[in-house]
Amino acid sequence: MSEGAEEDARPKPSSGSRSIAAAKVFISYASQDKSVADTVVAALEHAGIACWFAPRDVMAGAFYADAIVHAIDSASSLVLILSKQGSHSHHVLRELERAASKRHRVITLKIDTTPLPAAFEYFLNTSQWLDASGGNPERQFPKLIDSLRGLRTDVSHTAESAKSIEAPTYPARKAIVGALTIFVMTGFAYVLVEKPWHWSGRAHPQPSNANPTLSAPPAAPPAAFTPRPHSIAVLPFVNMSGDPKQEYFSDGITEELLNSLSRLNNLSVMARTSSFSFKGQNVDVLTIAHKLNVGTILEGSVRRGGNTVRITVQLINGVTGFHMWSQTYDRRSTDILKVQAEVATSVARQLQGTLMGDDTEKLELGSTNNPEAYEAYLRGVEVLSNWDSGNAGLLAALEAFNQAVEMDPNYALAYAMRATVFQNMATFLAKPGEISSLANQALEAAEHAVLLSPDLGEAHLALAKIRAYLQLNFANAAPEFDRALELSPGSAHVQRGFAGFASKLGHAESAIIAARRAVDLDPRNVEVHIGLGQVLVRTRRYREALLAFRAAEVLRPNSRFTNANISDALLADGQTEQARQLCESAAAAMDEDDRHGCLAVVYHRIERQHEAEVEVQKLLMLLRGRDPVGIAGTYAELGNAAAALAWLSKAEQLRDPGLQSLKVYWGFDSIRSDAKFKAVLARMNFPP
Repeated sequence: MSEGAEEDARPKPSSGSRSIAAAKVFISYASQDKSVADTVVAALEHAGIACWFAPRDVMAGAFYADAIVHAIDSASSLVLILSKQGSHSHHVLRELERAASKRHRVITLKIDTTPLPAAFEYFLNTSQWLDASGGNPERQFPKLIDSLRGLRTDVSHTAESAKSIEAPTYPARKAIVGALTIFVMTGFAYVLVEKPWHWSGRAHPQPSNANPTLSAPPAAPPAAFTPRPHSIAVLPFVNMSGDPKQEYFSDGITEELLNSLSRLNNLSVMARTSSFSFKGQNVDVLTIAHKLNVGTILEGSVRRGGNTVRITVQLINGVTGFHMWSQTYDRRSTDILKVQAEVATSVARQLQGTLMGDDTEKLELGSTNNPEAYEAYLRGVEVLSNWDSGNAGLLAALEAFNQAVEMDPNYALAYAMRATVFQNMATFLAKPGEISSLANQALEAAEHAVLLSPDLGEAHLALAKIRAYLQLNFANAAPEFDRALELSPGSAHVQRGFAGFASKLGHAESAIIAARRAVDLDPRNVEVHIGLGQVLVRTRRYREALLAFRAAEVLRPNSRFTNANISDALLADGQTEQARQLCESAAAAMDEDDRHGCLAVVYHRIERQHEAEVEVQKLLMLLRGRDPVGIAGTYAELGNAAAALAWLSKAEQLRDPGLQSLKVYWGFDSIRSDAKFKAVLARMNFPP
């Protein structure tokens, strides 16, 4: 059936499935119609309508059939995506029968003209019908949303009437359809923030003014509050030391605590960006729990003076607001590592009752017993977390991590972070002659981190990224990405890293699942939404990608990175006029190379060839030989196969990181059958 949303914090059914008391709609469909089902779920959940969607909402280890039954029983409605495949599916029929036995409302979205079998007619004789057999299901989404909200009563038809006209048609409500069209076209956003077709040579995007071309996006309806069992957000601990310079210490303890908890497979731990997004704001705990969709909140404070430290923590129920547990720890500063382990252990026990034998070890993976090394590590983490551009920040972080490993040569986490710094230097700031040396230092640090702590997911992820994106060694990177995901499924960073790589290999299903899980774990991180959108573009699900980029735009309006990705998705989806409006607008923030590349393709498509060539020349002058893969993609879209292949040859000689997307980037579709292109692709040695 299908894939990924948050689980409820309330008691779950004995089958082990998600608690679905808050799930309003069960989505029933045949596996062949999954792409349509994904789009339906994305639209409904964006409208604030909670969905239960298999297999995403079936917990690992649960009995699949039991989970389906519990979900249908607890749902208020069933949306049936009906097609030829669905009408011949015994699973769909059983789901429909179960919903009918519970007298649940059924809304049928008919996506082709196949006549109904008698068994379906029997159960659908009072169903509401929406006709999407014309091949554009999105046009029916406003009616579907209204119906599920109880706003429409004029869409009921009997199965007999549906049979006679192959499901009814309805007059379009232009205002709603128009709004939905704008919403889909301009999109819903991730970093590494990549160019639409390759690796970006820039750091984090900066906020800018709203984009008048796209218009200010309407405020999204509040998402349904359906927290997973054992879900938690660790809010940044308050620095009570009276010294602002100690902020790195309180923030660092918070981040290490949430990272430790995220290694426990039974917990769902909100990532740093989302947990820290409320820092300095006067927002009550229940509001935060609802915004992050978590069942519990951990908050605390740190007071350090002289040789002592006091840490006070309290665990709060995100549903009721009641305190579940609190504790104050007065310790010597040299015991800070023991306190962190104590807090993590106590929180884990409060949430899941008991700890398995190896859970305690997971909480301290890759750590150190040297408090001075730990302090140096925290300083490096703080600098790296706030770095957005320039070499000074990376050098300061590197110095801190170097100090940490000098004080404790067995500090695996510090080596993993040291590898990340070298990777960022090589990717974003290095001159061509410096890349090889930095890549080797990054590789050495990552391999040493894995050697020191073989079960540390962060170490395997660092090694995977370096092999894939600095060495273009995809075959050896693949098992490291797999191992990182196996070890750290609760890490948004690992999920999004795996998703990006899997999508470049063409592994659509696993990539999308991981990308959506990253969004679940870090919903207020613009880069995670961009990452989901990029994965969806690579897997040719352009309308869903635009929804993901819209989510990024809401978090950071008129970002040049989001606009570049939106323009790419619009071009990929054939929405040339919308891409033209965006890329021609001076008010739309966009890097000039992205703008010229976009307009070159736009003008070529609308047969303004002279202007297309002018844009290409501007692009070449601006890049001066950089980004050969991006230039090759532009030429391929303009129908100049010879130039495209020539630039790909140059990219191969330079080992351009953009080659990582060669297998899946839509812009190369026009030359995929060319023998020279196939030869380049073969030499990249992508694993199957």
